[in-house]
Amino acid sequence: MKDPLRTRAGRIVRKLAQLYPDAHCALHYDNPLQLLVATILSAQCTDERVNRITPALFARYPDAKAFATADQAELERMIQSTGFFRSKTKNLIACCRQLVERYGGAVPRTMEELVPLPGIGRKTANVLLGNLFDVPGIPVDTHVRRLSRRMGLSEHKDPVKIEHDLMALIPRKEWTLFGHRMIFHGRQVCHARKPRCDQCQLAPLCPRVGVEHSV
Repeated sequence: MKDPLRTRAGRIVRKLAQLYPDAHCALHYDNPLQLLVATILSAQCTDERVNRITPALFARYPDAKAFATADQAELERMIQSTGFFRSKTKNLIACCRQLVERYGGAVPRTMEELVPLPGIGRKTANVLLGNLFDVPGIPVDTHVRRLSRRMGLSEHKDPVKIEHDLMALIPRKEWTLFGHRMIFHGRQVCHARKPRCDQCQLAPLCPRVGVEHSV
């Protein structure tokens, strides 16, 4: 007998693929280090705002060594508009120091190597692995967290538990694009405060339609 939840998850995956065939990472980058930096900056900040400041940032700090030896006050000024700039600055400098010391300035290619780096959690690691190295992963950001619960794909609030629930339901080859498409849908339709359920093409697959949404 087929698992109804897995069957519905498969239908959600296919529908999202139809709705967002060109879904992709919205952060702008030209190399692995730039995506790592941009992803750290994107915490509690929009990708659009991050993309506004990164051209000047990457011109000033072209490699991991430059970030590792950056003047803290100067770096803080450059990223101030992304919010939480003091902690982000400390993480960027510390992370890049470790990249230089342990990996010759390169971004490592495994979850086990990425997660211990300052400022890098599983979400950021999954973004890097999926977009840079074709290693499937589901980055559970605020959109993926919210939509997963609303769609009944997970009952958890903890991002790691949600990630594991989704990994059990979604085919591995779909993980990275599924994450991008959930983020697109969260930004365009399934908003946090006023989800546009009446315009949502996933409504027939969503058990929460018609009731008050919560996160």
